[in-house]
Amino acid sequence: MALRLLPSVAFTSFITKHTKARNLHNKSVLPAPRFFAAMANASDQKTVGRRSANYHPSIWQYDYIQSLKSNYQEESFNEQATRLIGEVRMTLEKAMEPLEKLELIDTLQRLGLSYHFQNEIKRILEGIRSDQGECSWKKDNLYATALEFRLLRQHGYKVIQEAFSSFQDEKGNFNASLCEDCKGLLSLYEASYLLMEDEGILDSARGFAAKQLRRHVEQDMLDEHLRKLVEHALELPLHWRVSRLEARWFIDLYEKSEERNPLLLELAKLDFNIVQAVHQDDLRYSSKWWRDTGLGEKLSFARDRLMENFLWTVGVIFDPQFGNIRRTSTKVNALITTIDDVYDVYGTLDELELFTQAVDRWDINAMEHLPEYLKICFLALFNNINELAYDNLKEDGIHTIPFLKKAWTDICKSYLLEAKWFHSGYVPTFNEYIDNAWVSISAPVILSHACSLTLNPTTNDCLEHWKEHSNIIYCSSLILRLADDLGTSVDELKRGDVPKSIQLYMRETGSSEMEAREYIKKLIDATWKKMNGEYLSMAHSTSSPTFIQIAMNLARMAQCMYQFGDGHGVADQETRRRVLTLLVSSIP
Repeated sequence: MALRLLPSVAFTSFITKHTKARNLHNKSVLPAPRFFAAMANASDQKTVGRRSANYHPSIWQYDYIQSLKSNYQEESFNEQATRLIGEVRMTLEKAMEPLEKLELIDTLQRLGLSYHFQNEIKRILEGIRSDQGECSWKKDNLYATALEFRLLRQHGYKVIQEAFSSFQDEKGNFNASLCEDCKGLLSLYEASYLLMEDEGILDSARGFAAKQLRRHVEQDMLDEHLRKLVEHALELPLHWRVSRLEARWFIDLYEKSEERNPLLLELAKLDFNIVQAVHQDDLRYSSKWWRDTGLGEKLSFARDRLMENFLWTVGVIFDPQFGNIRRTSTKVNALITTIDDVYDVYGTLDELELFTQAVDRWDINAMEHLPEYLKICFLALFNNINELAYDNLKEDGIHTIPFLKKAWTDICKSYLLEAKWFHSGYVPTFNEYIDNAWVSISAPVILSHACSLTLNPTTNDCLEHWKEHSNIIYCSSLILRLADDLGTSVDELKRGDVPKSIQLYMRETGSSEMEAREYIKKLIDATWKKMNGEYLSMAHSTSSPTFIQIAMNLARMAQCMYQFGDGHGVADQETRRRVLTLLVSSIP
């Protein structure tokens, strides 16, 4: 059973489209920068010593994590939340103007409450979508038009970009009269990030809105509430943000708003704290599992990042009912982090080839020729993945060992290829790198386990499920890879790793590092356009909407974790603040 699906023809042309314009293969006239020459010199060494990445130890002690317990687990808080949810549900059912309904949905989403009201939200949006005859409520109203567009697309409805044509002149430029409508511009800007490929109106809308919003900020023309919303959006658009972090930020902002709804604010604070208590349960379980494996102690060269690996899972799927997915994903993430460091930092090429063969055979007898540290690593992988597969079989009747084993084999082979590049001094082309790196970044392994846990009850074929979502999987993987490269490549080159996408682009085009980084950011943006289109094409036909959300949220979490550098490896800065905000400190 083959798991790894190479990009489709459409994706091959997609990557080519965004690389050939800069003549990526014209490298014969360009001298190799010093870091490439230094890498090549490594191949001349007859013996290769073990490297060290000098990762700092975990800043989160086991006893501290185990002490995280919340009073919000008490039944009285759940009863209070249930009452408030009922009151909000009645509000949603009241007769309101379409714009009021949309604003309420938007507020519920940003406060992190919308998962309680999915059926009501769907019913409201379907009603607004079908009732397009009388639209006086949004006529000549940029704010209302853009809000409707964003929410409908966000929920999988195919709204055409021509919804904004009435705000353009005959030359296709947005009307100058809109320049002072900051609320409308912000709404347009956020809506523009749900664009698909070849949607020129939305591309133009983003540029126009961004320029005018920056002008408003620079000229200090806004009240404090709107200014914070604008600055927040210009830093990172809402469509790319991690919903749990957004909710925590927005609750504080909403509390200071003159237009706040006390009912929604009370529920948002209470719900955040209740869900945080659920996450703390999952975290304590994961922490105990990690200590019991002994990997953090036995393989001291590897990153001990249990807390950070758990943070990824909260960003990917925070809903309280998905604790099993968070716990499983934390195990997978921790194993990936350890094995990645085996290949990148510690293992010799001979050892890595033996380990890759052992994973490919998936046989306990394959451990025989491994050194002691790799025996521990292999057995931890073998036992834990088999246990997860056993749970799949016991609870859902699905045999996932071949599927999951192939995922781990593929990532180990991709790690091994990068190790061979390093030890031989070979410098891949940009496209060679991407073809391997979208697998080595680990997203396919992470998503393969999510795939096995989110199968529709009527479907028990993981591979068919995987193929159905292969394009979104590839997009998510590519964004994770490129975001990682933007955040970590400088530090990784210092310790002697193979060059990443930024350096390869510099080498093949003669670009500066700044130009290369801008190019990678544009490729991330182009990949989001592709993923938006894939999502809209299947949002209402997929057998697993939860899996699609996990895949897209993985891309969002990648941009979050590497927004200010290596938030996974260097965990004592912005990542620490986020952990405290989401997992430790309740809202007063």
